[in-house]
Amino acid sequence: MVRFSLKTLLWGILVIALVMVAIAALFPSPVAVRATPVAVGPLRVSVVEDGKTRIREKYTVSAPVSGRLSRIELREGDYISVDRLLAVILPSDPALLDQRSLAETHARVQAAEAAVLRADSREQQARIDFGLSQTKFDRAKRLLPQRGMSQDEYDIAESQMLADKQAIETASFEAEISRFELKMAQAALNQFEQEDAEVQVSPFEISSPIDGRVLRVMEKSSTVVTVGTPLIELGDPRNLEMEIDVLSTDAVKIRTGADVTIEHWGGESPLKGSVRVVEPGAFTKISSLGVEEQRVNVIADFNEPPQRIASLGDGYRIEARITINQLDKALLIPNNALFRYEQQWHVLVVQNGAAELRRVEIGIQNESQGQVVSGLVEGERVIEYPSDQLAPGTPVTVLD
Repeated sequence: MVRFSLKTLLWGILVIALVMVAIAALFPSPVAVRATPVAVGPLRVSVVEDGKTRIREKYTVSAPVSGRLSRIELREGDYISVDRLLAVILPSDPALLDQRSLAETHARVQAAEAAVLRADSREQQARIDFGLSQTKFDRAKRLLPQRGMSQDEYDIAESQMLADKQAIETASFEAEISRFELKMAQAALNQFEQEDAEVQVSPFEISSPIDGRVLRVMEKSSTVVTVGTPLIELGDPRNLEMEIDVLSTDAVKIRTGADVTIEHWGGESPLKGSVRVVEPGAFTKISSLGVEEQRVNVIADFNEPPQRIASLGDGYRIEARITINQLDKALLIPNNALFRYEQQWHVLVVQNGAAELRRVEIGIQNESQGQVVSGLVEGERVIEYPSDQLAPGTPVTVLD
């Protein structure tokens, strides 16, 4: 019978342990990882900021004469049409007016006449600009299929045409308002008779210059008002635009005509729009963290039928996603697979059941994906969230 001493048994256990350690070192257990295939797809880089809607053309009706204002019966939200009665003012007795007041009334008429001429000139210039941009856009539509023009040049021509078209509507509205103000100024002047003439004071009626809705009523009760006192604000809620304030560092990347997606506005699906103008002036705003930021207003139009935005009104909050760069086809990897090593971007690639270190060159990125310029090919699998358990050559098993 063979007997083992305790010493021999201990040495045997030690040898077995050393052999197992050696085997584990030579054949380490695979590390479970998640891997994503490198794929070709579209990539969109956006700026996401909060904004608000606003009515493009508002009009504040002011008192053209001094006197006692009768109670305004209209309320916020009421529909109005052109020439509907808005307010009535019983003018002050012209006999009590001095020559200075009369001169001011004459001056307002002259200023209104000049405003009409200026507005008509702007409308004519807007139509000329639109004709030129329309011609350029028509030429661009012919040249683009023939590769005689780049896509960027085509987009610029289209956005300029759309901006000039909107400029005609704005200029036409201003011309219409200026003619209404001239009419009010002339009516106010007619209330004043020549000196020593018998004067008959009659109520002064103010009518609506536009079709739309009442936005605000500033003077709801009967009161004495002076010339220029704001009475009521009018606008057409169907004529909405967006005001989105972005960081000035992001504003320089936004182009006129860029696509805008409106999210979290209260509807079931996102709305579409496009940037009309990036305002040239910035302003200082204090962030929620107390940091001073330079912000710039981006004005965008809705590209939706009226029924899609009918539930929106003036000053409603929106969240806008503005496209600053877009690729139709790009080699994409998730950002969570990237890490910096020796001041270069690297990834770990699953190659023959092991992790392989690979240096890559990255192009544009958004919040979740990046464009691979070089270092990877389509179909290769990169490891997401690489941990410190991984090193080049570490065996890995990919989780489903």
